[in-house]
Amino acid sequence: MSPRLEKVTPANVAAALDIEVRPDQRRLVAPVATSLAEAYAHGETAWPRLIYDGDRLVGFLMAFLDIQWEETRPDDIRSGLWRLNIAADQQGRGYGRFAVRSVADEVRRRGRDRMYVTWHPGDDGPERFYQKLGFRITGEHADGETVGELLL
Repeated sequence: MSPRLEKVTPANVAAALDIEVRPDQRRLVAPVATSLAEAYAHGETAWPRLIYDGDRLVGFLMAFLDIQWEETRPDDIRSGLWRLNIAADQQGRGYGRFAVRSVADEVRRRGRDRMYVTWHPGDDGPERFYQKLGFRITGEHADGETVGELLL
């Protein structure tokens, strides 16, 4: 496995839109099309990337970079993983871990010492995955989702 990240371009956007997670995960993560629309709307704070292994497209991630977390706390600037869509037939091969490490590297490169992620709570959600990677639950919630923090 030698995964790498690539920018979304006119040449690969149609393939990106075809990425599908498992049916039982569809309620847990927005489709790539929604993420790309949000990336367009959020401009420089969104960091969408495709995950390739060789020539094979295996997933999509989107980070949020340097956003003000709460309007009432202007000094609380955060970065982290916003979306992670690994193709259904490519799961369990380390691409999710690679995606989290890649976002961590970018967040570190920008001078931050921690990153965040949110997930739908419940036994069928990705909480165990994120906790295995070192995220700890902060006790906060965002849009009904659990917030996790990873010290870098």
